[in-house]
Parts: sequence; C-alpha cells; structure tokens
Amino acid sequence: MMHAALTLWILSAVICVGRGHHHIGHGEEGDQAEEGGAERGPAIVLRENNHFAFRLYKKLSEHADSRGKNIFYSPSSVSQALAALSVGARGETHKQLFSGLGYNNSLLTQTDVDQAFQTLMERMNMNKEVSEGTAVFADNRFEARPEFLETLRQFYSADGFNVDFTKTKESADTINKYVAGKTHGKIDKLVEDMDPSTVMYLISYIYYKGQWANPFNTALTAEADFNVDENTKVKVQMMNMEEMLDTYHDQAINTSVLHLPFNDSFSMLLLLPDNMETLENSICPAHVTKWLKWMRPSMHDVYVPKFSIKSSYKLNDMLISMGMSDMFGDRADLSGISEGQKLAVSEVVHQATLDVDEAGATAAAATGIGITLMSMRFVPVLKFNRPFMVVITERQTQNILFMGKIVNPTI
Repeated sequence: MMHAALTLWILSAVICVGRGHHHIGHGEEGDQAEEGGAERGPAIVLRENNHFAFRLYKKLSEHADSRGKNIFYSPSSVSQALAALSVGARGETHKQLFSGLGYNNSLLTQTDVDQAFQTLMERMNMNKEVSEGTAVFADNRFEARPEFLETLRQFYSADGFNVDFTKTKESADTINKYVAGKTHGKIDKLVEDMDPSTVMYLISYIYYKGQWANPFNTALTAEADFNVDENTKVKVQMMNMEEMLDTYHDQAINTSVLHLPFNDSFSMLLLLPDNMETLENSICPAHVTKWLKWMRPSMHDVYVPKFSIKSSYKLNDMLISMGMSDMFGDRADLSGISEGQKLAVSEVVHQATLDVDEAGATAAAATGIGITLMSMRFVPVLKFNRPFMVVITERQTQNILFMGKIVNPTI
C-alpha cells in the first residue's frame, strides 16, 4: 500500500574549525543558572530555538544571495550545531553564542542547554521517520579535550572519528560517506574542497521522511502555471485535493494557512500571503501557535505544486550580524575544545533539500466520491500558484524542524 510522501533530505549544518595563531589558557564557564533551571531547560531552549528560527529566516531573506530565490533550511539543526559548539566555547565567545541563540545566562547553564538538547533529540528520534544527531571529525594530530567529546557523545548523540585532513580527498570522502549514510544516500558530496589546515569538522544532521495523512491522488495532478512574479510564469505539476482540511485565514497579515498533517506527530503548514514582504516582516512563533490552535476543518479544493529544491548557505555573515562574531576571528576562545591551541571557526555551512510529491493513489476512490458528492456545492479554492512559505513542525511541542519560502518550484 503506497502513500503520498514528503521526503526531506538532508540537512547538514557544518562547523569547520581551524588553527589560529596564539596559545590560550582555559577560559571561564558561562554564568550559573538559578536553581531548578535544569527542569525548565527543555521548555526554555525549545522556545528560544523557535525564536532563533525566525530571526535566522529574516537574515537569510535579507541576504543579497537569497533575494528572489527559494529559501529552505533547518533551524533545529543550526541551533543544535551551535549549541554543540558552545560546549567548547569560553568567555566572551561563549556569551555571544548563548546570546545569539537566545539563551539567557542567568536562566541556563551550559549543562542545562546540553540536557535540553538531549531531551529534545531523544523525543525526535523516538519517531522512526526521524534521524537526528551530530558527528565530530578530528585530525589525527589534534588533541581534543576528552570532556568536550564526552559531552557531545552523551548529550548530542555525537559520533567521533579520526581523520588525516592533510589527505584532503580521503578525509572529504570519509565525511561524505558518513553524511550519505545518515541521509539515506541523498547527500553524497557535502564536502567538495577540504582545507588541509582544518583540524575538526562538527556536523549536525537531521533526516525526515513523512507520509501524508490524506494523500494526493496522482490522477488529479496536472500541468499548471506558477507565478514566480508579475512577469514570470513557470510550468509545474500541480497536485490537487478536495477534502475536509484544516485552514485558517489570518486577517492581521492577510495570509491563508493550510495544515497538511503527516501520519505521525509532524505537520506541514503552507502559508499563502497576499503580500510576501508583509508576512516575512511579521511572522514569529506566536503565529504558529495561534494557527494550530484556531484552525478548523472545512471543505477546500487545494492545489499544491510538486517540487524538489535544494539550498546551500554559508552562514558566517548572518551569524556575525546576530552577534556571534568572535568565534570567526582572532578573538575566538574555543579553549574548551582543546587546551593550548588557538582555534577559530572558519565557516558555518548549511544545506537542506526538500522533495514534495504525491507518491501514490491509495485514497483515489474515497477522494473521487468526495468530489462527486460535493460537486453541486461551492467549495473554496486554495491554490498555491505563487510564492508561499512552508513550516514543518511537531504539533504538540511546536518544535520547528524546517522552514522556508518557495519562490520557484522548478529550481
């Protein structure tokens, strides 16, 4: 029995660490939290991760390289990678990472954050459709602090590997083989050019494959126009469904929201605004909470394009503009990773791919009957034939795994 499916492959957030120029000693830990912080940790971290998701989206949408293009990324994975890096950060570098992620040093210690990610990742990995974790690739000549590696192993599900980064092709192949395995072969060349001065790669990954609770009927998919902008149209394969679906029209920002649940605890929200700029300037986690709370089922004739997109970002500039600057330069204090060696982050790279299709027609008879029965009544049409946003979230916790904007489904 086949089902319609959304397949999400990859996501890798990669932090590349290289040697700096000066020796440093052991730095200070982050500020101590109030008592009981560990109990509140997961809720606080999840809340701030979702706020970080929208702050990062705004940076991505404002960046010159993203204007007029599709945007797709996993804020969950970027937060996870930066939180794992903060395990080895000290002093001002640690404070900047915490502040940039939205974590308040007076409420959360590093241990609180580590334990929160352990809880969140365990919850995600309980779903057989999700695979989430981290990995550390360290150079054979590089001595990382055992406590740093142990913390990543215990709290961030990290695998550890030794490689020889001076052998650039072999080390790249090792990383690519690992990532390909974790992403079911969908990403097989994450690393193209390896810098021989690299001493460590820290990788965060998440893979999700979901089946629609209400699959689309492939017999109803047909070619249609998608309006990229006022002057540009492209041909797409447009899926169609006439069903009782959860929708919400947010009058405050003139946006229609369609809720497409998967056969698990996750959902896709498709956001069709009258004005994309208004939506992008306004959207925040509170909107997602409101939409999921107030959505009601009604009969709709829905059109959603099939698409497969891939995004790749170098996040250095965005993270610097969010206050996380020291880790990239001479002021970096990553002495919690290795003692006696000056380290700095050379780049933070993020890649994500999203593939949406119908992949089956198991509900064809029921769908056909539904259309026939409703054919004499007025059924509102919701057609995603112009740029729209997408959010993939866990319904109960509202943990945002992925989000983005589809400007052109064909590229």
